[in-house]
Amino acid sequence: MAKTIQAIRGMNDILPDQSPAWQYVEGVLREVAAAYTYQEIRMPMLESTDLFKRSIGEVTDIVEKEMYTFDDRNGDSLTLRPEGTASCVRAGNEHGLLYNQIQRLWYMGPMFRHERPQKGRYRQFHQFGVEAFGMEGPDSDAEVILLSARLWQAFGISEQVELQLNSLASNEARARYRDALREFLRAHESELDEDSKRRLDTNVLRVLDSKSPETQAVLANAPKLSEYWDDASREHFEGLCKRLDAAGVKYVLNERLVRGLDYYNRTVFEWVTTELGAQGTVCAGGRYDGLVEQLGGKATPAVGFAMGIERLVLLLASQNKIPAHNAVDVYAIALTEAAELNAPAVAEKLRSQSQGLKVQLHCGQQNMKKKLARADKSGAEFALIIRDNDFELKHLRDREQEDVIASSLDAVVAHLTQNS
Repeated sequence: MAKTIQAIRGMNDILPDQSPAWQYVEGVLREVAAAYTYQEIRMPMLESTDLFKRSIGEVTDIVEKEMYTFDDRNGDSLTLRPEGTASCVRAGNEHGLLYNQIQRLWYMGPMFRHERPQKGRYRQFHQFGVEAFGMEGPDSDAEVILLSARLWQAFGISEQVELQLNSLASNEARARYRDALREFLRAHESELDEDSKRRLDTNVLRVLDSKSPETQAVLANAPKLSEYWDDASREHFEGLCKRLDAAGVKYVLNERLVRGLDYYNRTVFEWVTTELGAQGTVCAGGRYDGLVEQLGGKATPAVGFAMGIERLVLLLASQNKIPAHNAVDVYAIALTEAAELNAPAVAEKLRSQSQGLKVQLHCGQQNMKKKLARADKSGAEFALIIRDNDFELKHLRDREQEDVIASSLDAVVAHLTQNS
């Protein structure tokens, strides 16, 4: 017997009993984005490798270790997208959407990173992201954060997440801080974990979010980024905080909060939870005013965020916040041979007359006892028994309700409408 082929490690199937939760989450994401007048953009999953090298940075873990990159038949280097922002900017530049314009965009779809798979973190994962272009003030930062806060309200998990804020300041201020931090850490290099030692020369700011207790003990006495903020960045950050205060959004200042990608400046933020163990971040974003120009466009301010849908589904499930889903409303069964010939037409009429009604028609030759057992197993509220001249509507969930004998399909629809 041939060997069974299985999915690639870290790339998971979403099975029929799981997909309703995803459909619910995706529906809420779309509704909230629309409430803020954000429009959907869909980008290809495959991009030029240079797009991510230029945007993310060649010395980041993503580019060095995690990207799925290959040469196509023409010898061009292509990469499955590891994140959405660079692709969104590329599309905006290519189609003339960004320069001297205001755009509010959202996207949703699969991303790819070759990481060690773990719960809520996979090699093919899905993200929802929003990107706002052409607005440079703290009001646009506040808008995307308020949008994310409304998502938690819509899902009913506002109490399970915490907003953490920081500012990376300007590129010049951050460069001064980077030098000061590196000099400090060099003096304590022997006390750092191996990953942090490697990052001293590549991406020293990432040492700040090290999970090593020894490294965190060293960082307790390290210089703070806020000590290097320029006046404009400080004013911007204070303006953001005032707007969040006015809107009643609670937040925590976290001076060790940084981004792993090179293109961020000024505002950075994360929504974190304690409900998912070590994988506590459910949404992350910030401002990236230099990226559009870095990717060949004209200078355009921008701010946005992305959230992992797998992790969001896990969080909602842990809080029992995913609504119950019934795949079948009515299970239709033919009682006689003549009724069986007419049954598909009856099911079609029932779907047409009751918009949104989910009707499953029994297929196959079985006795009535087995047909009713199949109806019950389907989870349907009703079994519709199709006879030669009339219909019987049986209540499958509320056994105390009397069954209904109806002479016409209109009468069946009327009863279903009254009991829906």
